[in-house]
Amino acid sequence: MKILITGGTGFIGQHLIRKRLQAGDEIYCLSRDPDKVERIFSGKVAALKALPDPEDFEVDAVVNLAGEPIVDKRWNEARKQVLRNSRIDLTTELVDWIAKLPVKPEVLVSGSAIGYFGSVEGGQKLGESADFTPGFTHDLCNDWEKAALSAESSGVRVCLIRTGVVLGHGGALSKMYYPFKMGLGGPVGSGKQWMSWIHIDDEVEVIEMLLTHSQLSGVFNLTSPNAATNGAFSKTLGRVMHRPAILPMPAYAMKLLLGEGAELLLEGQRVYPEKLLQVGYKFKYPDLEEALASICT
Repeated sequence: MKILITGGTGFIGQHLIRKRLQAGDEIYCLSRDPDKVERIFSGKVAALKALPDPEDFEVDAVVNLAGEPIVDKRWNEARKQVLRNSRIDLTTELVDWIAKLPVKPEVLVSGSAIGYFGSVEGGQKLGESADFTPGFTHDLCNDWEKAALSAESSGVRVCLIRTGVVLGHGGALSKMYYPFKMGLGGPVGSGKQWMSWIHIDDEVEVIEMLLTHSQLSGVFNLTSPNAATNGAFSKTLGRVMHRPAILPMPAYAMKLLLGEGAELLLEGQRVYPEKLLQVGYKFKYPDLEEALASICT
C-alpha cells in the first residue's frame, strides 16, 4: 500500500509509520521538517515539505494526523487560532489536493478528538452519536471533521477518529511518568473527571483496520470501553509504578499554567467506542491496569 501521512513525526504517527513499514508499505510523510523525518525513520520514509504535484502522484490512502499540541501552551486567542489553523486549514488543503488527483485514494483517515463532545458533566457513556456541549473544543473538532468529510464529494471513503488520551512510551504518559516516579503524582483537581484513554497498540491497530476494511466509514471513538476517573487513573498508575499517588495538582495551578486550556484536564467526558465494538473490534488492552503495566514495567 502507498500511504501519504501528515503528522508522521508525532507520537501516533511514528508508531503507525513503523508498523506500516514492517508491512511493506511505501510511506510519504508531509512535514515542515523533512530532515526530522529522515532522522526518525533512517531514510525509509519519503519526506515531503509540500504536497506533490497531483498530476504526477498516486496514493492508495491518506492518513491525516497533523495538528499543534493542544495542552503544551497556555491558551489565548492567538494560541486557539494556531490550534485551528494547524488542523482545519491543513485538512482543507489536503482535501482540495485530493480532489485534483487524477486517481483518487481509496480512503482518508483523518484525526479528530474526544474534545468533540466538549466538557460533558456526569458519567453517562458517550457513543459517536451522543450530544455535545458547545465550546471551543467542540467547535474545533466539529469544523475539523467537516473539512475532512468534504473529501466524500471526490468519491473518497472518509473515516474520522475521535482519539482519547493515548498511552504508550511517550505522549501524554511521558509527562506524568517522572512526577509519579518521584512519588509526587496524584489526581488533577477533584479527580472526579473522566479520562477516556486508549493504548497506542490499539490506536494503531484501529487505524490500520480503517485503512484496509472498505466497508467502514464515518466517525469512530478511539477509546477503551473502560474509561476511568482521573482519581482512579492516578491510583492505578501509582500502583503499577509502586509509588504513592496522593499529591493532587490543584485546579487553580492548572488554570494558571494553561488558562482556558485547563478544562481539558479538569473536566472530561466518558467516551465509549460504540461503533468499534459493533464491528467486532477486540481491544488488546481494554483494562487500564494491564495497559499501564505494559508500558511502565
